[in-house]
Amino acid sequence: MSGQRRPPGLRGATRVLLERELDLAWNGGGGPLLACGFFACLTAVLPLAVGGDPRTLGPVAGGIAWLALALASLLSLERLFERDLDDGALDLLALGHLPLESVVLIKALAQWIAVGLPLALTAPVAALALGLPPALAPLTAVSALIGAAGFALTGTLGAALALGARRGGLLIAVVVLPLFIPPVVFGAGALERAASGQPVASALAFLCAYVLFAAVVTPLAGAAAVRNAQG
Repeated sequence: MSGQRRPPGLRGATRVLLERELDLAWNGGGGPLLACGFFACLTAVLPLAVGGDPRTLGPVAGGIAWLALALASLLSLERLFERDLDDGALDLLALGHLPLESVVLIKALAQWIAVGLPLALTAPVAALALGLPPALAPLTAVSALIGAAGFALTGTLGAALALGARRGGLLIAVVVLPLFIPPVVFGAGALERAASGQPVASALAFLCAYVLFAAVVTPLAGAAAVRNAQG
């Protein structure tokens, strides 16, 4: 009947879910503001621990910035699935128009947009404050943007694996931090190679390969973990 509302298609359901996840990310406990604040505080505290000498900070500025970026990406992961499990929304998502694998991927995309993009914009400022040469600011932003996608994907997987567990935040950190090692190594390596005048294409290629691998594994493994938690 013309007066009845037609159920949303896959495209409409994807858009609605993405908008919902972005709204929850921005309004749920600070979201990107908390992550960026933690990122800024961490990059401000570390020089106090190792000394403010530019000759000491300069060579390790890229590595410190990437380590801070990885740790800041952990902050908003605990509630990624847990809040939906608590209020019953996860059951509705599992029975909705979208496959559960797509739901997991959309949550990772929203995590990247809401948290990863602001962190990527903050990364060059933090790296410059640590003593990184200004000429490397664009590379820092681009590599952080790619790395943030990897952090969002593997972080979403860790949040799904920890779903329903006690002390889920601690479990997420234990699961996710080892998975964060490759992008930190490749991202910091790209900055180090650029600072020494070497080509950075290989480091960025490895970083992109990691993101693509995570984009394949996360929806499948994450959906399986969610189904296991629901069962």
